[in-house]
Amino acid sequence: MQLSDLVNGLVFYVVFVYSTTFHEAAHAWAALRGGDSTAYRGGQVTLNPIVHIRREPIGMVVLPLISVVVSGWPIGFASAPYDPSWARRHPDRAGWMALAGPAANLVLVLLAALAINGGLATGIFTAPDHIGFADVTTASAGTDSIWNAVGYLVGAVFAMNLLLCVFNLLPVPPLDGSGAVVLFLPQDKKGPYQEALWRNPQIALFGIFIAWQVFDYFWSPIFTFSLNALYFFFGVSYH
Repeated sequence: MQLSDLVNGLVFYVVFVYSTTFHEAAHAWAALRGGDSTAYRGGQVTLNPIVHIRREPIGMVVLPLISVVVSGWPIGFASAPYDPSWARRHPDRAGWMALAGPAANLVLVLLAALAINGGLATGIFTAPDHIGFADVTTASAGTDSIWNAVGYLVGAVFAMNLLLCVFNLLPVPPLDGSGAVVLFLPQDKKGPYQEALWRNPQIALFGIFIAWQVFDYFWSPIFTFSLNALYFFFGVSYH
């Protein structure tokens, strides 16, 4: 691995840590708003990444850094605790709590998109010739070199949070999409569905396997659509 690839991977790792922190803090905040203070008492209604790292050091530090060295990209996980008895009593609130994490990532996608569009409008950024996960936007010719770094960072925020949002919305355990399924079930099916997930933790391993197998089918068209939407007002389109 070249030094530049390692540096780029570490940039994405930093973005991953803060994006995941925002994601988990949103879960914790939504649970608190819904009446479950479990994560709040654990200090997780916070944007301080140290708190979330302490809960999941393997998923937020060890595994992502190893994957950066091996593949150039961070892969990891995190979690926010909640009270299952609360979720049983209020399945819809638990469903909204599950959606809060991906929604937080979507907010960061939109903020990054606003920043990129501001840079495009002022001539600081321009659309790249070829799109890629690390090539969302680029500095215009003639701008200060610092804008290359800024453009790369803002593009990383856009791409990483879009990925976290889409991946976590897949309706398979242990991803957030599986928790949100209760919102669409009849009232008498909500409890049995939750119990089936909780009593069969091995389903989570199978779910992760399925998610990785099917994700590319969803990700590629969504990523392309999102970049076309990002550059819509500037007459740029990608295929």
